[in-house]
Amino acid sequence: MSMIRDLRAAVRPRPSLRSKDSGSYDTTRDPGTPSAVVDCAVYRDGARVETREPLTPHEAMRQVHRDGGFVWIGLHEPTEAEFAGIAREFGLHPLAVEDAVQAHQRPKLERYDDSLFTVFKTIHYVEHDQLTATSEVVETGEVMCFTGRDFFITVRHGGQGSLRALRHRLQDDPELLAKGPSAVLHAIADHVVDGYIAVADAVQDDIDEVETEVFSPGRKGTPRGTDAGQIYQLKREVLEFKRAVSPLLRPMQLLSERPMRLIDPDIQKYFRDVADHLARVQEQVLGFDELLNSILQANLAQASVAQNEDMRKITSWAAIIAVPTMVCGVYGMNFKYMPELHARYGYPVVMGITVGLCLSIHRILKRNGWL
Repeated sequence: MSMIRDLRAAVRPRPSLRSKDSGSYDTTRDPGTPSAVVDCAVYRDGARVETREPLTPHEAMRQVHRDGGFVWIGLHEPTEAEFAGIAREFGLHPLAVEDAVQAHQRPKLERYDDSLFTVFKTIHYVEHDQLTATSEVVETGEVMCFTGRDFFITVRHGGQGSLRALRHRLQDDPELLAKGPSAVLHAIADHVVDGYIAVADAVQDDIDEVETEVFSPGRKGTPRGTDAGQIYQLKREVLEFKRAVSPLLRPMQLLSERPMRLIDPDIQKYFRDVADHLARVQEQVLGFDELLNSILQANLAQASVAQNEDMRKITSWAAIIAVPTMVCGVYGMNFKYMPELHARYGYPVVMGITVGLCLSIHRILKRNGWL
């Protein structure tokens, strides 16, 4: 951690690094806040060019112009002022720069004169002991990529989706990294889509758990159902997942099918595999949405059935109680001449008839499934 802090401190842009005419690396952050530049390195022939001191973007690009290779710059949530100098240095289009700084963009691929701008939505599964009506299931972030002939810039937003491990894996594969910036773009696309696959498997487990709870038998073998709020919350999280996956399919198809000047032909073949995996994840997510709709409807139907069951039971007991109520009402009248009032066995006979009628009604309702 101390090495990373030293690295960030070393590459912190300072107004004195460059003149205003050549593009300032000014910053609006507090002096004690780490720089938005997480890493800046030059790669030549598939290997990272080691330097004594961390490079600034300007120094890295100067090395590339002198000795060849490409520069890979990683940034995390840069401010507009922090990114302005880098944008001027690499000639990035203002519209793409605006999207990269503001974030909250839809996954897309845009082609400009000398660069490609790609937006990926990263998805992270949030672990939880029990799904509730307020549980957060997926957490999203963003990775914006600028791909040029001799540079690659990543702008990351959100606490998840670090690319440090990916950078190290690529550095361990010099043959692939020698293909240039398009190899890094493919690696990030593959990394993001692999994350989608892992999240889809975890969300599938949550849906299976909710489905089991909805259709598991309760009292007397009837489905017990579950809280509709849990299902609705899970459906909202799946919708967030869908917004990350579906718009990305078209950009991946373009990268895999349409020849592009900035994409190495050998790397383009690998994008087909990424597009195929993404298509399968999209099918899964669409299936999740439809399945949750069915589960929600089934749960609401079960709630309606349970209410009908309760109403039938209440109605049945009201019918049974109506018999003694009627008898008591008759004998509560104040007529002087009522034949049954002076009979020796009138009381037990009336009580027996009342009980018999109640038992008969109870038996009939029980046999018809109302009780």
